[in-house]
Amino acid sequence: MTRKDPLVDLLIHDLTGPLSIVLTSINNLLSKEDKCEPYNEYQRDTLKRAQRNAEKAKALLLEIIEVYRSEEGLFRKDRFLISDILREALVDAVEVAAPAIGEELTRADASSYADTLRRNGILIEVGGRYESTPFTHDPKKIRQILRNLISNALKYRKRTMKLTITGDLDLVVAVEDDGEGIPREKQDYIFKRFFNLNRNKDGPEGLGFGLSCVKNLVEKMRGEISLKSGEGTGSCFTVRIPPL
Repeated sequence: MTRKDPLVDLLIHDLTGPLSIVLTSINNLLSKEDKCEPYNEYQRDTLKRAQRNAEKAKALLLEIIEVYRSEEGLFRKDRFLISDILREALVDAVEVAAPAIGEELTRADASSYADTLRRNGILIEVGGRYESTPFTHDPKKIRQILRNLISNALKYRKRTMKLTITGDLDLVVAVEDDGEGIPREKQDYIFKRFFNLNRNKDGPEGLGFGLSCVKNLVEKMRGEISLKSGEGTGSCFTVRIPPL
């Protein structure tokens, strides 16, 4: 039996609780403004900035927990529709990487959701077996892989990102952006933990954890991840994951 890492206990018990309280408090303040005196623009912007950064901290914390669990071989086996997990991952990623689009998606109903994505340069294509047939694996880890790939593409795109899901046995996910691309000499380092390429000097800097997290999870799931990119040509990350 694998010995439980005490760091995982620390992350789960000592950090997730306080962070959840912070997020709940901020969300309550924003959602119940009508019960208080109306906020001025500075107060509202400050609360939204705090909300975004608390969400980023929560997402990073959950990623670290999932990485440690995957290293211990802890996978949950469920049957689920990829379309459901994809929608959750999209909302997670957009709320952090592009908050304005996230707010628009939150207000969108079922009929306008796809149009909202297209208008904001987010193109989604789901085909193959898993368009309608459940996939069998750990839904949390699939959602985390999708969220990180989408977040990465949103952060470095110029105008568009495209996500394509196919596959008849294995699940195949390709996420492409039209950004500056990754020079060939730096592609060997892109999956290194805490390596920050800083491709987009005008955009937000990441911690260099997301892609290393994806690679770790995919390999523990007996899958593969590949990159097709070049300087000035955008990037396309492709993941293949066999069912559990």
